Amino acid sequence: MDKTQNIALFGGSFDPPHIGHIKIINTLIKIKDIDKVIVMPTFLNPFKSKSHASAKLRLQWLKKIFQNSKQIEVSDYEILQNKKVPTIQTVEHLLHKYNKIYLVIGADNLKSLDKWYKYEELKNKVSFIVATRDALDIPKSFIKLDIDENISSSQLRKEMEISKLPNICADEIYKFYTRISI
Repeated sequence: MDKTQNIALFGGSFDPPHIGHIKIINTLIKIKDIDKVIVMPTFLNPFKSKSHASAKLRLQWLKKIFQNSKQIEVSDYEILQNKKVPTIQTVEHLLHKYNKIYLVIGADNLKSLDKWYKYEELKNKVSFIVATRDALDIPKSFIKLDIDENISSSQLRKEMEISKLPNICADEIYKFYTRISI
């Protein structure tokens, strides 16, 4: 913990984690002003009523995927709350430890951003980084992160493709999602 560090907070359901998530994280760690990327799986996304894989299993997969990177921390903070956690709560928790937070979202989240809990307060505490997706327009007020990987977890759950899963646990993830009925 270093109050002088700048972090990128990348939260989400990661249900399942896929190569698009990895590409975003690997791009973030190359940004000079970012000292560390914190990957924050949700206990349950505030806009969803359920997850397909348990919070514990999604956390386990993410820890395995990023186990060898010193610049990436997989945090269990939201999962330990055992409930839906608004982003502002996580940001306030992290601001006690870090200097600046870049909040990473996908372009698909822009249309509902104003519906996020305490959005006005949140936007004063973070700098948003928006990962490109589906050729959606990103307003100039956001930092744009060009990611050439159009993939979504919801689409992947419908049509599971092992090639879109992280190599280190692709078989395990593939087996899990192909044996549950979505």
